[in-house]
Amino acid sequence: MTFQGARERRVRTGGVELCVAELGDPGRPTVVLVHGYPDSKEVWSEVAPRLAHRFHVVLYDVRGHGRSTAPKPLRGGFTLEKLTDDFLAVADAVSPNRPVHVVGHDWGSVQSWEFATVKRTEGRIASFTSMSGPSLDHLGHWINKRLKRPTPRRVGQLLGQGAKSWYVYALHTPVLPELAWRGPLGKRWPRMLERFEQVPGGTYPTSSLPTDAAHGAWLYRDNVRARLRRPRTDAYAHAPVQLITPLGDAFLSERLYDELESWVPQLTRRTLPAKHWIPRTRPDQLVAWITEFVTSVEGGRPDGVTASGKHADRFGGQLVLVTGAGSGIGRATAYAFAEAGARVVAVDRDAEAAARTAQMSRLIGAPEAWAEAVDVSDEQAMEKLAEKVATEYGVVDVLVNNAGIGLSGSFFDTTPEDWKKVLDVNLWGVIHGCRLFGGQMAERGQGGHIVNTASAAAYQPSKALPAYSTSKAAVLMLSECLRAELADQGIGVTAICPGFVNTNITSTARFAGVDAEEEKRRQKKTARLYGLRNYPPEKVADAILRAVVRGDAVVPVTPEARGAYLMSRFTPKALRRIARLEPPL
Repeated sequence: MTFQGARERRVRTGGVELCVAELGDPGRPTVVLVHGYPDSKEVWSEVAPRLAHRFHVVLYDVRGHGRSTAPKPLRGGFTLEKLTDDFLAVADAVSPNRPVHVVGHDWGSVQSWEFATVKRTEGRIASFTSMSGPSLDHLGHWINKRLKRPTPRRVGQLLGQGAKSWYVYALHTPVLPELAWRGPLGKRWPRMLERFEQVPGGTYPTSSLPTDAAHGAWLYRDNVRARLRRPRTDAYAHAPVQLITPLGDAFLSERLYDELESWVPQLTRRTLPAKHWIPRTRPDQLVAWITEFVTSVEGGRPDGVTASGKHADRFGGQLVLVTGAGSGIGRATAYAFAEAGARVVAVDRDAEAAARTAQMSRLIGAPEAWAEAVDVSDEQAMEKLAEKVATEYGVVDVLVNNAGIGLSGSFFDTTPEDWKKVLDVNLWGVIHGCRLFGGQMAERGQGGHIVNTASAAAYQPSKALPAYSTSKAAVLMLSECLRAELADQGIGVTAICPGFVNTNITSTARFAGVDAEEEKRRQKKTARLYGLRNYPPEKVADAILRAVVRGDAVVPVTPEARGAYLMSRFTPKALRRIARLEPPL
């Protein structure tokens, strides 16, 4: 595999020759991508071209991997000290007068922790982004602390990580790992990545995998036991660090980083619902985070944090699509995700309103935000939107099906046309969103979350809202069914039931069985009543973000929505009697 447009060079260091590839303008900040085990630099083939639009991107095959030569003998040739020599040789060759931004995955991150903490690299590293690979020194201290002062919780953490580290013990056995990689394991590995990690198939990994993996076993043999027995006490980071933790990592516990702040004075934390091989499965996510972090450091913000929301570590850089984002709950939700650092796609049938939401989203924290004008009830338009979003922005991480319309009036005053309009938007709009964007999430296989805006009317009957309540009850049940179906794929589904919220849906709601003048009067009165209640859409937006973090199923938001939900479960007869009352219109 080659990188289109890449410039290659060979760098000699410590008896080996490293294959180095460069993309992008050398006059821009340099980002060095360091691969892990059992990979070669091609693991970054989805990330590097995207980053090259903004930065000078450098990749190299670690010694003994890919097209770099191996040390002789192999034993003792992969120590962290020699890997640091290699990094400095590459950095001096590609960016001699300017510090570089380092990004490491797996063992690329393990060795990059060494680069970011030893004295001889101080001043050569501008920032470090770590993913799925801890510092061996920090890990050694983490283990020692739990051995010296064991508690049930700490013992559980040790045992949990010990189970996840089974492969480390296997790689320390002589000869067997090499035989396995050069034999059946090397042949089956691409299929295993597809099945267990949902890594897309194709030209990765490359044909050098068996040799790379056999050589790379010495990364573990030369370093792990020695460092864990005698971890450095001066392993403090001398550059800002961004930690990206995939929550579904099968090899590393999130708890390994609990005390990281004591070693890293300038730390930015990110988490995402994904498995281990995120350079292959979440390239858009990583590019957004790396770009944001590097840009902030280059701009003189040493803390590296640009997203200021309370959920920034959870949603920073994620792709969030919100329908009905032109106003009300949809706009507030788009802003809330933007403040948390998410990339936002604001969808509304009003193109100007969607554009305003996208523009403001960028101003308040979204690294990127786009506006799309679509009628969610139009199946073909939604299909085109889903294809465009996947192609241009990536697979959506959080989908908020919020678009909806209001309709009031008795059952017999509600015409078939009225029913069709309400169901087309309130129900079919949600179905289209779930089917298209949820289908992309499921196909990607890295989890996600779907939020469907239902209503307290979904479980609170009213003789004045038969069509509206029916549409929202259907959304609630659809959400429950979909939640069950997608649970095994790591995709959460939440039904949000706001209640009385002060939005413009009240002034645009239709009233069946009355003339235009009476409808206008009722719209004004309803809007006034909701205004007096004055429950802001921003609180609903907060509830949505909280529900995604927690994975909640059904979320009544306002006090009256929560009260009606409890009544529907414990005193349904009382709720039915309330349904008979005439609304104050």
